Amino acid sequence: MDSQSVKITQELLRQIAILKDEREAVILAHNYQPPEIQDVADYTGDSLELSMIAAKTPAKLILFCGVRFMGETAAILSPDKIVLLPVLEAGCTLAEYATAAQIREMKKQHPGAVVVTYVNSSAEVKAETDICCTSANAVEIVRSIDRNRPIIFAPDYNLGHYAAKMTQRELILWNGCCPTHALLSTFAVAKARKKWPGAQVIMHPECKPETLELADFIGSTSGMLKYVKKQPAGTSFIVGTEAGLLHRLQKENPDKVFHVASEYLICPMMKMTTLKDVRDSLEKMQYVVTVEEDVRQRAKAAVDAMLRHTGAASPTAIKG
Repeated sequence: MDSQSVKITQELLRQIAILKDEREAVILAHNYQPPEIQDVADYTGDSLELSMIAAKTPAKLILFCGVRFMGETAAILSPDKIVLLPVLEAGCTLAEYATAAQIREMKKQHPGAVVVTYVNSSAEVKAETDICCTSANAVEIVRSIDRNRPIIFAPDYNLGHYAAKMTQRELILWNGCCPTHALLSTFAVAKARKKWPGAQVIMHPECKPETLELADFIGSTSGMLKYVKKQPAGTSFIVGTEAGLLHRLQKENPDKVFHVASEYLICPMMKMTTLKDVRDSLEKMQYVVTVEEDVRQRAKAAVDAMLRHTGAASPTAIKG
């Protein structure tokens, strides 16, 4: 970074700090956000962790550096607060694989089925759901459901396939995926193992089933963070999830070595947020995330159902 870029960055950081204090705001950043966004955030974590922090913080303004469904989840849990998304166009391809109308149609085709929906979904889809899940608790949620009832699992096929395998349950799987995780091939993992022999392969369950077969450890971002911390100093890891997590992994584990499993593990939506976007969002109060009250209440019921089943998970979100 040249001196001019450094000056611009420093000025943006100064302005963000002033505006944050003036607005009495809290800045949240997902683990996949660019390093400079993670560093400017008050809290960094996964989407549900951050939404729960948003609900508990006394701040009345939440700036969520992530994608739209994350801002919606925060708004669902914090109806008394203003939630801002710095980049209006930051969506999620996985979330867009399922619509509320499609879920309703699927329920008609499978009467009596329990609808389990990944939190990576729109508020409208959550509102048609019986119980939500995260990548950290999908297996636990599926296992908790009466074995005599069919289960519709949406919208991520790969996470659903993993939950089905771990619970020995037959699930009605949605044909959706995270394009970024789906890009991780068995060839890429084999190539990475050859390049970094001895490194442990840790992988997100949104990856394809055949790729997950090559992992030494499978877990959500929070699961990976916890697992890595328990490993001895000097351990090397090949990380099979969005490349943004490596910043936090390295920051929290300076005595360990991390390699991204593939150069293609970059979510363009997660990388849209810039410091200028954060500054502009706070300055102009843009873009406010809203959820209709009827939808919010029904979506919250699905999230609450999940929380009742799983209780308070050990948090991995960190304060900046």
